[in-house]
Amino acid sequence: MELKNKVVWITGASSGIGEALSYAFAKEGCKLVISARRESELQRVKTSTNLTDDSILILPLDLENHVAAPEWVSIILAKFGRIDVLVNNGGLSQKGTAMQTTTEVERKIMEINYFGNIALTKAVIPVMQKQQSGHLVVTTSILGKFGLPFHTTYAASKHALYGYYDSLRMELKPFNINVLLVAPGFINTNASINSLNADGSISNQDSPAQMNGMKTGVFAKKLISALKRNKQHIYIGNKELLAIPFKMLLPKLFYTIMDKMSKGK
Repeated sequence: MELKNKVVWITGASSGIGEALSYAFAKEGCKLVISARRESELQRVKTSTNLTDDSILILPLDLENHVAAPEWVSIILAKFGRIDVLVNNGGLSQKGTAMQTTTEVERKIMEINYFGNIALTKAVIPVMQKQQSGHLVVTTSILGKFGLPFHTTYAASKHALYGYYDSLRMELKPFNINVLLVAPGFINTNASINSLNADGSISNQDSPAQMNGMKTGVFAKKLISALKRNKQHIYIGNKELLAIPFKMLLPKLFYTIMDKMSKGK
């Protein structure tokens, strides 16, 4: 896939992976739409891309208010006339035992990570069908492939994305629309700090795994490389990715270790 002059819409673009992707796509010569809740941070990212106003659009949004998705798409079309790539990256993490996590927190996580994600995709698909081309890039997680203690709802939301997009990919093939599922391992972002506790409060605590994780700039380069090669799925991370084949090949031992992790909390 040639990226130059393509219109790329990135959610969660105000920090972390989304911010790094904004810079990486800008270097590829793309036109950008950057979205997140914090408009001031989006303005900072816009300035750092060095793109002119003709080549970048700030579109603040809250994925929890995903009923407005068609309106957001209309704003993009009014400026650029098309959408070539949607990077569905916005999301929210969670910490807390299943029994302590409130229903309100569970619903909020699912509204943002799953329903908000899907709403953007369904609003963009008609545009891509008309174009007879497009790429949907979805940031999932390695926790979309296995569970982890104290992340029950987050893992559930990521598992749900796999089921949805693996099915949707086949439906969209006749329209030349590609789906790339990207499963990050531990990436050096503020995801843990910004995650919700069981009662809905903000964690404000980082995790050693996240602190020592892959740099976002490295992640962005690997994602763009996969997109250019029209890949359908990619894991991006370090040694934590070994958990995926480990679960498949030695499931009993895998679950024993997960149990010990749970008791050691």
